[in-house]
Amino acid sequence: MSNTLPQRRLGKSDLTVSCLGLGCMGMSYAYGPSDEAESIAVLNRYVELGGTFLDTAEIYGPFDNELLLGKFLKQLKGPRPVIATKFGFDVDPKTRERRAADSRPATVRRVCDDSLGRLGIETIDLFYQHRVDPKVPIEETVGAVADLIKAGKVRAIGLSEAGPDTLRRASKVHPIAALQTEYSLWTRDVETNGVLASCRELGIGFVPYSPLGRGFLTGSIQKATDMDKDDWRHTNPRFQGDALEKNLQLAGHVKTIAAKKGCTPAQLALAWVLAQGEDVVPIPGTKRVKYLEDNLGAANVKLSKEELAEIDRLFPADAAMGERYPEGMMKTIDQ
Repeated sequence: MSNTLPQRRLGKSDLTVSCLGLGCMGMSYAYGPSDEAESIAVLNRYVELGGTFLDTAEIYGPFDNELLLGKFLKQLKGPRPVIATKFGFDVDPKTRERRAADSRPATVRRVCDDSLGRLGIETIDLFYQHRVDPKVPIEETVGAVADLIKAGKVRAIGLSEAGPDTLRRASKVHPIAALQTEYSLWTRDVETNGVLASCRELGIGFVPYSPLGRGFLTGSIQKATDMDKDDWRHTNPRFQGDALEKNLQLAGHVKTIAAKKGCTPAQLALAWVLAQGEDVVPIPGTKRVKYLEDNLGAANVKLSKEELAEIDRLFPADAAMGERYPEGMMKTIDQ
């Protein structure tokens, strides 16, 4: 496999990254047991293969994922990848309990300093607001990050799961480099709710998380017991009961088209996301080197207009059954 990946620029910022980032959350949080040695191996292999964009957050653990990346960066030889991390929740430093959204300027400043310390770096390349805080005007939050840019602690501002109105208001305060939102063959809301159109109108890069449908589109999950018992996907409506059975049919379509194309289901699903525009930089996550290598192979899969049309026919915007999060988490999504 080539050790170079095509590059894409994040919005109008000076951040240029590999076309496939690496979502690091699952290495420390939400997807079953952690394996630090294997995670470090994945990170090293990602960089070896030309990857330059790592995604983490304060609440992954909390704190554990940033600490893991800090260990990796300390032993890294060669250029440092672009590091994206996130603020936006009230986390108890002693119990590590994640409480409500909190994007007050004082919290933003504190989390920035704490994240820099855990990561062992001097500047956060891309600092995302993890979820829009309904109690704090977005202008105040973006203004606080803009001050961190002036102080040299942050290079660019990102938002996550923000709606069109929030994007416009934020952009009036400071250019927004990227919006991170769920997007994949089975989550296409952004095409119809104005989010993707607003990003393009405002010159904001688009960073899809869960571009493999939380692993579902790879075909690796056929029944609930295929996931570890402490895997958070057991609480996700799309992985339960009738929805799981219906959604397995969608995963079957990916497998069939991939077989015809001569690639893996994961590569087909990621190639589709990459084909949605040069402003799109998906960040598939994995905890295993073999899956990482499979995912990065998607950069070499080119889909024809006819193939894209066939995929669109099989995966209309509302194809998946079930909400993409449990009810409580859906309430944190800005519309």
